[in-house]
Amino acid sequence: MGHPFLWRNAVKNLADHDSFVEGVPHDTFAQMRDTAPVHWTDAHAGDKGFWSLTRYADIMAAQRDTETFSSAQGIRIEDQSHDEYMARRTFQETDPPEHTATRRTVNPAFAKPVVARFAPLIDELARDIVGTALEQAEFDGVEHIAKRLPMLMLGRILGVPDADLDWLVERGDALIGNTDPDFTDTVLDKVDTDAYRMMPFRSPAGVELYDYAQTVLDGARPVDPDGILARVLNSDEGRMAGQDFKNFFCLLVAAGNDTTRYSIAMALWLIAQDNRLLLQMQTGDVWGTAADEIIRLASPTLHFRRTATRDVEMHGQTIAKGDKVLMWFVSGNRDAAMFDAPDTVQLDRSPNRHMAFGQGGPHVCLGMWLAKLEVTAVLRELSARLSGLEAVSAPTWTRSNFICGVKSLTLRPKLK
Repeated sequence: MGHPFLWRNAVKNLADHDSFVEGVPHDTFAQMRDTAPVHWTDAHAGDKGFWSLTRYADIMAAQRDTETFSSAQGIRIEDQSHDEYMARRTFQETDPPEHTATRRTVNPAFAKPVVARFAPLIDELARDIVGTALEQAEFDGVEHIAKRLPMLMLGRILGVPDADLDWLVERGDALIGNTDPDFTDTVLDKVDTDAYRMMPFRSPAGVELYDYAQTVLDGARPVDPDGILARVLNSDEGRMAGQDFKNFFCLLVAAGNDTTRYSIAMALWLIAQDNRLLLQMQTGDVWGTAADEIIRLASPTLHFRRTATRDVEMHGQTIAKGDKVLMWFVSGNRDAAMFDAPDTVQLDRSPNRHMAFGQGGPHVCLGMWLAKLEVTAVLRELSARLSGLEAVSAPTWTRSNFICGVKSLTLRPKLK
């Protein structure tokens, strides 16, 4: 399979995690949007090939058409047997009406008015975290800022003790960073992971997180009654238990930290490249829009997969029933047909209908409002304290075609 066209430049194989170790290959996505918006990638590392949707409009249409583009065979590139899928799935890997029923249980805890109550706490934590980091002449912006706030808020949302958070985040990194040797010794495409095929992300970290979740289920590990774990264990809509609870817990630990971390890390990298962004923030005119623009450019969840339930014709290509289809949010978020000057930072961009949170379909991110609050809080603190920010060295990027972001960035601050 393939598409008969000539690339302007060498393109990168989107199935290969090494294609992302220097950051997102935006040139590849730009060429696909322009010349082959529905593009076939051949089989790689034992998994079947897949189609890529790279234009905003096509991704949005697929998001909305859950009958044709189903989540119920997995949302990542990896091929799974039915047993593996059933053992590891969360409500993300289901379609309506099953997805709707589960979401009804968990959605209230992440609703905008509920999350807004955390705003004073988030501001206080951001003030302490940024202030502590800026006491140093140089610091790793990811380790000392971007990682800290999402981690602490994860504890509040889950209702688990702060003492457990470093361990949980480390396990979450190993889980969702299962293709990066900086996060795990069990690198998915480098070693045999068959022993963990029933675990989330085929990762041994899943075993440890399952064990932790089991202690919560057994009542051996008390959780805050106001946290989301207590809510789903005691919901009038239907108590979440057993394997469903364990997988939901793993989802929260991984997604509740990494994506916001990489959005904040992107903010640091963008400011370091253009200190004029600090001046723009210092006007106070962009606080209703800045977080969305940073998150659009970061797009830390690069794609979600769907599986075609029927043959579909798109842009002259036939997507066959059973084919994997990847919706590349990171590409849609830089589509010039949707966004003016899509590769530039416009902190006052409005409207900004980006798709970094999976907007437009039933699977929109639960943590959307929380992520915006956290990014905004960090930006406020940075702009209040800094006249400049310098990157001492180039950033390092995650080795992953699923979750991608800056994982280390040494910064030198210039205080006001």
